[in-house]
Amino acid sequence: MGVIIGIDVGGSTTKIVGFKNAKEMNASTLIEPIFVRANDPLTSLYGAFGKFTDQNGLSLSDIERVMITGVGSTYTSKPIYSLPCTHVPEFTCIGLGGIYLSSLPRAIVASMGTGTAIIYAEAGAKPKYLGGTGVGGGTLLGLSKKILGIDTIEDLEALARDGDLKNVDLLVGNMTAKQIDGMSESLTAANFGNIGGFATNSDFALGLFNMVYETVAMMTIFASRSYGTRDIVLTGNLTTPSPASVIFSKLAGYFDVNFIIPPRAQFATVIGAALSYAHI
Repeated sequence: MGVIIGIDVGGSTTKIVGFKNAKEMNASTLIEPIFVRANDPLTSLYGAFGKFTDQNGLSLSDIERVMITGVGSTYTSKPIYSLPCTHVPEFTCIGLGGIYLSSLPRAIVASMGTGTAIIYAEAGAKPKYLGGTGVGGGTLLGLSKKILGIDTIEDLEALARDGDLKNVDLLVGNMTAKQIDGMSESLTAANFGNIGGFATNSDFALGLFNMVYETVAMMTIFASRSYGTRDIVLTGNLTTPSPASVIFSKLAGYFDVNFIIPPRAQFATVIGAALSYAHI
């Protein structure tokens, strides 16, 4: 069958995807990705592999190669069930996955995970790592746990639904009575710079999302200007909470860029791992 498997191994979460035909790795041959959580990377990896092959009726003889990436992949020193394995740099996978999912010829691709990595990707070329920021999902959950006693994205998202940023953030309009050229009065001047006595936990929850997303937005906007593109593809687990689309859409209008959260955005890196087979 010539199935290519991509695996992205995190600290305790593994994502896995497949393409049915190594020669035609496109949407029609994509096997839907899944993820598995476990207490350690190897348990997560083998759990994901077993679940994925069982759900899709795959035998080991169907699999041509396993392409593996992620910080947890360093714990794997042997072939998986004697299958040929190739380790792929994570930044390469982010770029390949972002371009594939967005169907763009070139773009800035941001992977929002525990931290955020920023890549320039172009079809037919090797993705280029531009840098990144330590602000990401780890920041969001760390501050959420300390400030609100909430340690899951799902609970934080639910709390943020009733939040109002005006109760926690200092806006440009709070600082001046006149319109400033090139700036909207609703832009953030200082995250958490206007915490009032009536600020609720919902306001704080939304403020945390806003701070993280605005930081990522501005870094990717600066990168997009350097590379002469308006297209910015957002990937990673932090694309799934509902505040993401709202906040990035607002900023896209202010700064004349296209923020794109494609379907399966949270699986971009593992899809890119599988796609890297065509580049070896």
